[in-house]
Amino acid sequence: MDIDVEPGDEPAGPLSGLRVLEVGGIGPLPFAGMMLGEMGAEVVRIDRPRPEPLYAADPSADLLNRGKRSVMLDLKRQDARHVLLELVRTSDVLIEGFRPGTAERLGFGPDVCRGIRPDLVYGRMTGWGQTGPLAGRAGHDLNYIGVSGALAGIGEAGGAPQIPLNLVGDFGGGALYLVAGVLAALVDASRTGRGRTVDASIVDGTSHLMLSALALGQVGWWSTSRGMNLLDGGAPFYRVYPTSDGGHMTVAAIEAQFFAELIDALELPFDPARQYDRARWPELERLLRAAFASRTQAEWSERFAGSDACVWPVLDAERASRHPHLQDRRTYAVAEDRLQPSPAPRFDGATPRVPPAFAPGRDTVAVLSSAGLDAEALIASGAAFEKYALDN
Repeated sequence: MDIDVEPGDEPAGPLSGLRVLEVGGIGPLPFAGMMLGEMGAEVVRIDRPRPEPLYAADPSADLLNRGKRSVMLDLKRQDARHVLLELVRTSDVLIEGFRPGTAERLGFGPDVCRGIRPDLVYGRMTGWGQTGPLAGRAGHDLNYIGVSGALAGIGEAGGAPQIPLNLVGDFGGGALYLVAGVLAALVDASRTGRGRTVDASIVDGTSHLMLSALALGQVGWWSTSRGMNLLDGGAPFYRVYPTSDGGHMTVAAIEAQFFAELIDALELPFDPARQYDRARWPELERLLRAAFASRTQAEWSERFAGSDACVWPVLDAERASRHPHLQDRRTYAVAEDRLQPSPAPRFDGATPRVPPAFAPGRDTVAVLSSAGLDAEALIASGAAFEKYALDN
């Protein structure tokens, strides 16, 4: 579905008027900046003169930059760092994704920035956190969710842990916790006039997401073995089953009434009252597997469309974008000729609109000039750029 990318006559986002500086970083940091922008903040991203290899050919394809203005600075230069500090004067939030100590070494750590803007909220996004023996070490999502305890619980019984994309660590335990911390610190700054530093660590956030499973395990309701629990595929009524055409259906009939509806719809010779009899689970799994393997995904989707048995298809993003419910909510959109998810969460009175993602350096002159800086002189000196320096 096509969607407008320009703002309409709708209420401004709840963060309208807020100014955010996003400095460096990939993955969770730009995702957090994008979310703040989609909530109404004006986000200026400070890009490096050289591109990340993934988007070197077409930097505008990096959808995590949608809705942001981009200034390209060489922060290894003192005059470029001076530009950054000038932008801090009119910013409410700065978020950065460097290893601990890097921003301080470059001269724009929290103390320096709050010397310029006392109520500045300074958000820091890292994998290991600002302190601890691994704070300065390299890592990626898979490392963080492995060490934090989350990866060990994901996968089939008897098999190796399964990689859940980078949704659990980078974006769940990282970006969303940075956004939550920044919003909380903004509330505090509005009351006290003093900014705070947010230490958002992926290992901390991912471990926090493990709270429910950990609590259940400590009272004997959750096993540390993969594929042996209610919500990890251990229960045959909470599992993914293949269909006759190679598709898959999700089954999540946890409650007794939903399970009874599942058994009735499939006409299975199984007593719904024995749902939680683990001795009967192998038999139930065989019955469910055979049943779903007898028809196509489309046939099962149609069969359960009006049911509360909690049975729904597994769809890729392109097919999901065409699902009637997601179409009705405009959950996905085609903007700038690219399929992408619409902003979330929603706010009353506003229709989700997808802003375009612009190439890095697009707004260097406009932003620096509006800050009273000599943009042309900074570009001539090599401190600022209007496009990637691909040749050296």
